[in-house]
Amino acid sequence: MALNTQPNLDRPDDFYEALIDMHRDLDDAQSQSANAQLILLLANHIGDHATLIEAMQHAREGATDGPARNTDAS
Repeated sequence: MALNTQPNLDRPDDFYEALIDMHRDLDDAQSQSANAQLILLLANHIGDHATLIEAMQHAREGATDGPARNTDAS
């Protein structure tokens, strides 16, 4: 199964709103847990190992392509 990176959501605005609503009233740990559970549910739905690896590579590249984050705590 090839990873589809083209826009493919029926209702992207509604999805985004539902995603934001999923996090409403959750603390940071609960929000991270909800994200992790959603990722695992969707990964199980996709099921194809190669597609999941490709998606993880794209996600990591997307996270590291932006401006460097300031990690200086001072």
